[in-house]
Amino acid sequence: MKNVFFVAALFLGAAFFSVSCSKVPEMSLEEIEAYTQNLDLQLTQNTISKPWTGGELKPGKVGGIWYDTILSDPKTFNQLIAQRDGSSVGIVSMTLDALVDYDATLREWKPQVAFYEIETDEIANTLTIHFTIRDDYYWTWYNSDEKVPVTADDFVFWYNEIDGDPAFASSGYGSQWILMEDGSEAHIDCNKIDDKHFDFVFPRIVADPLLATNMELCPSFIFGPAKEKGGAEGVKALFSVDKDPKTLPSCGKWYITEYVPAQRLVFTRNPNYWKKDSNGNTIPYIEQEIYQIVGDTNTDYLLFKQGQTESYSPSPEQVSDFVENQKEDYTVFNAEGSMGSSMWSFNQNPQNKDKPFYNWFTKKEFRQAMSCLLNRERIAIQTYRGLAQPKYSFFPEANPYYNPEITLKYKYNPDQAEKLLAQARFIKKDGTWYDERNNKLEFDLTISSGGTVANDMAQIVADECAKIGITVNVRQIDFQKLVEMLTATYDWQSIFIGLGSNMFPSQGSNVWPSDGNLHLWYPLQETPATDWEARVDYLYNEGCYTIDHDKAKEIWDEYQEIILEQCPVIYLMRSKSFFGIRNKWDLTNVYYDNKNGAVLESVYLRDVK
Repeated sequence: MKNVFFVAALFLGAAFFSVSCSKVPEMSLEEIEAYTQNLDLQLTQNTISKPWTGGELKPGKVGGIWYDTILSDPKTFNQLIAQRDGSSVGIVSMTLDALVDYDATLREWKPQVAFYEIETDEIANTLTIHFTIRDDYYWTWYNSDEKVPVTADDFVFWYNEIDGDPAFASSGYGSQWILMEDGSEAHIDCNKIDDKHFDFVFPRIVADPLLATNMELCPSFIFGPAKEKGGAEGVKALFSVDKDPKTLPSCGKWYITEYVPAQRLVFTRNPNYWKKDSNGNTIPYIEQEIYQIVGDTNTDYLLFKQGQTESYSPSPEQVSDFVENQKEDYTVFNAEGSMGSSMWSFNQNPQNKDKPFYNWFTKKEFRQAMSCLLNRERIAIQTYRGLAQPKYSFFPEANPYYNPEITLKYKYNPDQAEKLLAQARFIKKDGTWYDERNNKLEFDLTISSGGTVANDMAQIVADECAKIGITVNVRQIDFQKLVEMLTATYDWQSIFIGLGSNMFPSQGSNVWPSDGNLHLWYPLQETPATDWEARVDYLYNEGCYTIDHDKAKEIWDEYQEIILEQCPVIYLMRSKSFFGIRNKWDLTNVYYDNKNGAVLESVYLRDVK
């Protein structure tokens, strides 16, 4: 079964053309556009649009094995260490569960492993979330009758003693603090009431308290003694990949029952999981999921074509072949433009203030000009076969404060780009642009290696810039090195990167406020470097604490307008996506859209007796 952590982003797939994007068919852009529009119509007619709309799912039958792939080995089965490794965190999460769940389609929170009640005190300006854990929620072990009830200790210990202890350097530490009206920081406390009840107490009323507190848990009866005996190192030593995974406890849908490095990872259904259908059968219905560790996406597609895996999401150049060959073997679903988008950003860190590019990148007219040189229509046609749309908004449509009237002004327009460069005191001589100090306008565009779509988009950017006399050098580097450059060394110039989508306006607390550690263009600012960043900080803070929707809308509208005007990041494309699943699975409970991905939790075999 596909899960979020296993599905490669379309941005990382291969491009339409197997050669450089500059070598296009001998057709005009208008002819290519007409061709791709017709192709898009054909593809849409031969696939199914079935977005999730909410409601009850049909009861299924238990049985079957789901075969699939993952690209890399887990580094750990310890959820603390897994926070730092994308290939591990999703694997570990399959044995856990969250307090609540958010339905992006219905735009509402739902209880998951705990019921909740939100209480506000307008006079004291405080807020409390009262959580009550389900009675039928247990820690269990594979092939064992032992059951240990999940208690408030499992949540409170993780929040206070793991996430809340600086010694663990947990990614959750920063989210436990909120900014008060006087500028000081105050802690969100997590207090145990009894075994089944615990509270989160906010020192200030906030707009999205469930977003700030939704968390997984740990077996405190294992993690607690480990910390008491060995401190942080004692906790980190738990649940290594050398450990027999069958000995790991689970309170989620799955047990990890086998791991063979570089070969396979096996999950087995947890029959003790709390979620059940209307017939009393535990969900999920699939007995086992077997993931082959393949190392690359080409192997992933080959295995699907050979009938060895159950589902697949094709990259742009695979779509036509993927749709045309479905026949009776599999069914393809389609989904409109993705909620997220990769973005183009420019390094404004004063660590580089002695380098010419720093003076260029800190001018908003330069950044606006680069947006005007981003030929999104050409990218859509040449790289995505027309199966993508430019992203001109800041928030996605699913965000409650998305405003269709607030869009980017700086769309593809080379003439406007040159006017903006001139306004910023750049000078064009003999067809080449220079700055005031006679430095040639030339800079690097860094992308993650292995992503052909990213490379082709970058080559289009370089080509469009070259047309007006700017040199852009495309540099491919390993993704981990790229992350190091963004978070530690800061020795990059411009970059393509994807950071997900802001389904809530207050998401991205480490990106959009100026003191965030992933405030791409200049992270960890002690004070805002610019007036506009100071204003964004203020609006972000005000929006987080404004409950009245109309008042909050005014705040978030201005927030979006500033970022789209200043262009510290320039969004690229919203790709259309496709998903195929074998017809041996009953498709009644299968849904697909770009808000929720592939909804497969209740999928079951057609012919289970």
